[in-house]
Amino acid sequence: MTTLSDYREERLKKLAEIRSQGIDPYPSKSYRNTKISTILNHFDEKDGQEVCVAGRIIAIRSFGKIAFVKIRDYFGEIQIFMQATDDVKEGEFGVKQLKLLDTGDFVEANGVVGKSSTGEISVFANSVRLLTKALRPLPGHDGLKNKEERYRRRYVDMNVNPEVRERLVRRSKFWQATREFMMNHGFIEVNTPVLELTTGGADANPFVTHMDALDTDYYLRISQELPLKRLLGGGFEKVFDIGPRFRNEGVDDEHLPEHIAFESYAAYEDYEDGMELYEAMIKYVAQQTWGTLKFNVGGFEVDLDCEWPRIKYSDLLKEKFDIDVFDVDREKALAILKDNKVAIDPKASDARLLDNLWKLIRKTSAGPYWLVEEPLALSPLAKILPENPLVTQRFHPVIAGTEMGNGYSELNDPLDQLERFQEQQAMRDGGDDEAQMLDMDFVEMLEYGMPPACGWGNSERNFWLLEGVSGREAVPFPIIKARSE
Repeated sequence: MTTLSDYREERLKKLAEIRSQGIDPYPSKSYRNTKISTILNHFDEKDGQEVCVAGRIIAIRSFGKIAFVKIRDYFGEIQIFMQATDDVKEGEFGVKQLKLLDTGDFVEANGVVGKSSTGEISVFANSVRLLTKALRPLPGHDGLKNKEERYRRRYVDMNVNPEVRERLVRRSKFWQATREFMMNHGFIEVNTPVLELTTGGADANPFVTHMDALDTDYYLRISQELPLKRLLGGGFEKVFDIGPRFRNEGVDDEHLPEHIAFESYAAYEDYEDGMELYEAMIKYVAQQTWGTLKFNVGGFEVDLDCEWPRIKYSDLLKEKFDIDVFDVDREKALAILKDNKVAIDPKASDARLLDNLWKLIRKTSAGPYWLVEEPLALSPLAKILPENPLVTQRFHPVIAGTEMGNGYSELNDPLDQLERFQEQQAMRDGGDDEAQMLDMDFVEMLEYGMPPACGWGNSERNFWLLEGVSGREAVPFPIIKARSE
């Protein structure tokens, strides 16, 4: 049985022979002047014209004095027709030299556009030049069955599974549409630090790293929230950031420790303004990315093209579990979580119990709807609702069993913020690794003054959800384990 090592050895011999003929198998420049898609989409214009195309060889068929070589670039695939001739220029490849080429090699072909006898659009080559000699063969479509190997060698996965590459194109459109929408609504894109002395803005366990130059430990940010709000204190009014954040948590369909996130803040606005803006944004981004507002996700039929209802947090937990969020029956809550196979520390705070109960409800919800009036204990950075000081001006869009984002009227009372931070720090000191840290620098900023504002954040989980795949399927280079020796 021929092994990968055998194929590699054979290709190394071909490489040596190519070099012995004075041919550079890795030239620095290509003279391509035409994309394959241009020929395919505008054949009537290109028919009979001389072009130079380039791409990776995906098939070679040789029949004595003629040969057909199919190549692929980013934009499409095309057939190169070759005919045997004794007039092959130095450094080029004719039919006789095809034995030195393999699938996976990159080549460049000069020739005239036309159609073969079978009617296939082709380039009738007058010269073929090697651009890159591949030493390893690409596997067939089913050659990468193990997910870890697919993720580890994503560059191979993209070649044998074109839908992966197409998905990443949509991912780019998703974020581009987000930028377009925000800039069209007067927002400015900024960059916030990844390394933080104190991290916050979310309930998450951070990663820790060390900077040798300053001999100081830093956290990798879990959110862009607090730096963005510092910008509001500095005089900006509408800002957003799109970039990576890091959360030291498990890996599943909805969570990746490293992922791209979007956060934005608008001065002189509140959560009512936020719900209006971000409902419009989600709809715009979906339409621009997928061309539709109707999705089938995880068995849920979802139509975003409606006016999203608002449902109170307390009403959901009362209706589903008969739990009063303002007077939590801990024994009852723990029993419900146990019955639903949710592992949780019996000493967990009421807030953590409620959060886990809510997640059980969320998973059964098709949506879309806005979850509003979240309890104060779950929202350390949100303003209270004046008519009910036990809840906050916070909102979550829920779609297909998933929270699609998080927003609220931002807390700008420094004394209130300090008290909430202290409560969170006490929870953290008590063993809750996901509780937020006391950030005195942020409190100090609030003492200088920050205008009333609405803030919002969502991650690329939104893309994964509407694309209908797991997080690791939807990113270019998913998190993987170290290679086993």
